[in-house]
Amino acid sequence: MNVDEIRAYCLSFPDATENLQWGDDLCFKIGGKIFGTLALTAVPQKFCFKCTPEKFAELTELPDIRPAPYVGRYSWVILDRLDALGQSELEDLVRESYEMVAAKAAKPNRGRSKGKKAAAKKRQQRRSV
Repeated sequence: MNVDEIRAYCLSFPDATENLQWGDDLCFKIGGKIFGTLALTAVPQKFCFKCTPEKFAELTELPDIRPAPYVGRYSWVILDRLDALGQSELEDLVRESYEMVAAKAAKPNRGRSKGKKAAAKKRQQRRSV
């Protein structure tokens, strides 16, 4: 797949968005969370996405695929060439990445909202004293 094909495929998912981040990396997101990145200025261009731990172990044994810098410990891989995988296999993996990230993005972040509420309550109590 080339950049245009990957971009079109990533944006075909419901509520998927894109933005340039970290210079010239095109990030594909769902609910504000990244499910894939394209390094546009790298030569050759690179593509990074999340996968299951089992698939991560399998993919990193293949040529031109390695753990992604900074996020490899979370089962993200980087393709050092866009043709490191066939189109149908890459599409399946990108869909799985989107689904895994979308599932996490959809969960309410209860811990943070409770923390914000508690902090606001403390501020209010200080003001009333």
